[in-house]
Amino acid sequence: MSRSRLQGLRWTAFALVSGSYMLAFFHRVAPATIASDLQQAFATSATALGGLAATYFYLYTVMQIPTGVLVDTLGPRRIVTLGGIVAGIGSILFGLAATLTDASICRLLVGLGVSVAFIALLKLIAAWFHDRHFGTMVGVTLLLGNVGSILATAPLAWVLQYSSWRTVFVGLGGLSLVLALLTWLFVRNHPGEVGLPSLRELDGKSAHAALQGHWLRGLLKVLKNRLTWPLFWMNLGMGGSFIAFAGLWAVPLLRDVYGLDRAAATQHTSLLLAGFAIGALTVGALSDRVGRRRPVLIAAGFIYLLSWLPLIFFWRLPPLASYLLFLLMGLGAASFTLSWACVKEVNQHALSGMATSVVNTGVFFGTGVLQPLVGWTIDRAGSALGASAQYRAGMLIFFGFAVFGFVNSLRVRETYCRYIQPA
Repeated sequence: MSRSRLQGLRWTAFALVSGSYMLAFFHRVAPATIASDLQQAFATSATALGGLAATYFYLYTVMQIPTGVLVDTLGPRRIVTLGGIVAGIGSILFGLAATLTDASICRLLVGLGVSVAFIALLKLIAAWFHDRHFGTMVGVTLLLGNVGSILATAPLAWVLQYSSWRTVFVGLGGLSLVLALLTWLFVRNHPGEVGLPSLRELDGKSAHAALQGHWLRGLLKVLKNRLTWPLFWMNLGMGGSFIAFAGLWAVPLLRDVYGLDRAAATQHTSLLLAGFAIGALTVGALSDRVGRRRPVLIAAGFIYLLSWLPLIFFWRLPPLASYLLFLLMGLGAASFTLSWACVKEVNQHALSGMATSVVNTGVFFGTGVLQPLVGWTIDRAGSALGASAQYRAGMLIFFGFAVFGFVNSLRVRETYCRYIQPA
């Protein structure tokens, strides 16, 4: 009876918070699809557009470590509920924004609200699922999240033929508010809140130790752990370059350099994100199955690195090869998704929220830097020399970040899918 009730509660919690996480991914990628609409609505340059898109990531980045602290101390239920309310209000106001400044402020609100979903979901997975299934469940999480990304590409482009981008974001705001209410009503932080034993206890093992002492002491323990930092830098380079490219600059590159229309360009980004979703599920499940992290992480990262070469040299590929390249890039980029399993396993279980939030900060700090930086290089080059010259420096910057992330992946400690620090 305990197992049956536990199953129902954990999948309810997972489904509801995954819904909020899917919205976070949609908001992350949508500016690439509506880039021309935003430029027309607000009469803005590429640099300003990059800044508008990046405002989401500024708040998202800043909120990662505070979110880790909050989910470890107050629990994910409260945090996801409040985040859903803030994101809902921000999305509605974004859809009604009259100026670029208003839109930027509203996107800050959206970034603030959705910033809590992923770390909270990782905390729920750690509390409601077996330790040995963590990598797989993170893969499932990212698969679902990337459904949100995919919906923000070709499907959103199709919707925009019949509706305005403003109507879409107002509707998304309403959905966020509904999910916030459902989260408050039905999600619980861990089995003990409803009088149930943990899965470890049902298996005859001792429960993980609870958080002891002040949260600041725990956070400092994570930050002082030298095994945490290669994962942070890997995420900054690989995760930052992938999300900045997929979330904003892939569509303009394909349009301006390769002459694709919006439908064809968003089909490429849909494949890019679909590859990432499939790759995240694959690397997580494969890593859990073989009981190793590093070989899977490094092999996928090398594929991601190689996939940048045709883009930095502006190779003109046949359509099929071009689509396959974007699919391969997404599959390889999933390498960095193993960082959350790795960092959880090199820190104490009670500090999992803080540990995952620290390395997640790297992803969005890298993205927040890259989106406006690449836009600045495009504007600085000017159009007189042609589109390829405009984008060349930006593509090289992306590749440099990817190389930096891959080098740091070689420094990640193998955990053999188990805690190597006291639980």
